[in-house]
Amino acid sequence: MQWLYGAVPGILLGFLGGRYVYHRFLAAREAEERAQREAMLLKAREEADRVLKDAQVRAKDEILTRREEFERDAERQRAEIREIELIVTKKEEAFDRRDEELNQRNRRLSEQEKRLADRQASLKTRSDELDAREKEIVDKLLEVSQLSREDAEKRVLERLDQELAVETDKLIRRRVDEAREEADRRSRDVVLTSIQRLGTGHMSDAVVSTVDIPNDEMKGRIIGREGRNIRAFEKATGVDVIVDDTPGVIVVSAFDGVRREIARRTMVQLIQDGRVHPTRIEEVVSRIKKEMDVFLRETGKKCLMDVGIHGLHGKLIELLGRLRFRTSYGQNVLDHLIETSHLAGAMAAEMKLDVKLAKRCALLHDIGKAIDHEVEGGHPAIGADVARRCGENKVIVNAIAAHHDDVPMESVYAVITQISDALSAGRPGARRETFDRYIERLQRLEDVASSFPGVEQVYAIQAGREVRVIVNNAKVSDRLATRVARDIAKEIEKELTYPGEVKVTLVRETRVVEYAR
Repeated sequence: MQWLYGAVPGILLGFLGGRYVYHRFLAAREAEERAQREAMLLKAREEADRVLKDAQVRAKDEILTRREEFERDAERQRAEIREIELIVTKKEEAFDRRDEELNQRNRRLSEQEKRLADRQASLKTRSDELDAREKEIVDKLLEVSQLSREDAEKRVLERLDQELAVETDKLIRRRVDEAREEADRRSRDVVLTSIQRLGTGHMSDAVVSTVDIPNDEMKGRIIGREGRNIRAFEKATGVDVIVDDTPGVIVVSAFDGVRREIARRTMVQLIQDGRVHPTRIEEVVSRIKKEMDVFLRETGKKCLMDVGIHGLHGKLIELLGRLRFRTSYGQNVLDHLIETSHLAGAMAAEMKLDVKLAKRCALLHDIGKAIDHEVEGGHPAIGADVARRCGENKVIVNAIAAHHDDVPMESVYAVITQISDALSAGRPGARRETFDRYIERLQRLEDVASSFPGVEQVYAIQAGREVRVIVNNAKVSDRLATRVARDIAKEIEKELTYPGEVKVTLVRETRVVEYAR
């Protein structure tokens, strides 16, 4: 047993050493786990910081994107507000002009009332003088001639009849002259009002458009190998393309203004893009046609806004837009329609009629010119048929059909439409004529007036708007002069075609020459 007692301390020491080693192992393991947890915690914190930074970056990007969208929306709204302010400003200016015109009209009416009152007072004074003179003559006749009162009254009345006939003739002539002056003044006011609202000059009646090119190499691309590109372009657009030796220019030719504009825009797009081949040409033509349809509708809507008309059929709006690219005698047809509409509205307002109906009739009277190259018949009949199919009422349809006297006029609005059309077409600067045609028209005017007996000299003046006729006073009396002037005017209406009107002024004078020897 003694060995056992000797081994116990060693066993105890070994046990205690083992426990110490175990505890050291546990402590090391716990320290290692703590270090791993701290490393994981550090890594998690780094990951959280990275996620937070990414979130902050994304949030900043989102804020910048939202801010840009907000700025774009705000800029668009500001642009819309500026456009609305511009429209309102134009409306205010129009109202101010109308107010000034009304004030001027009121002042003129006041002056006319004053003149009428003065004339009435003058007539009353003249009447009192005639009464006093009549009494004086009666008394004198009774005293000198010793006639009976009945005979004296008869003679006095005969003399008074003669004097009153002369006075009445003078008064009638004065009234007629005043009425003519007033009519001329009012017509000038109407024309000037229209020109103020739309002061457009004439536009050349062109059938070609030019397109600038950067260099001659582009001409070769446009023509293509063996001319395939230019043939594809002409087939897709329906126009003629002229490529000659002129540097830096290609000419697009077509009678249809819309088709020519589509071709011009397509050519510009192809030159800017640089890719010219049949497939690309078809793609660009298709896109430009869609853009042109939108442009025509927007142009028609802007025209309606300018004249203050609403509720027009979509087809009529598109046809109005097409007239932006149509001219007649050098005058742009859409500008002519807008100007005619303002004229008709002004005349309808003067006559206390429906202003919007008059404007609508005048705005649509040449609508047939938008498709007269596609449909057989004159533009009044074509326009009336289109307006009827688009739901316009009978008054408007008749005004369109009758503005060239092709059918009888059924309302006063048809007359207003015809008059406003003549005023717009006949005003100075509205239409352009060639020099040869101008000389031919003046010569024809003088020939027509010279064909009447008693006419010695004829002068066409004021660009053919007036004819001065000098007659022989021995062959043409004062009474016959009026008839000769009327006959000359009727013959001019019958033989000649002209815009507006021609004034015939006949001059008859007596010259007496004596010599003192």
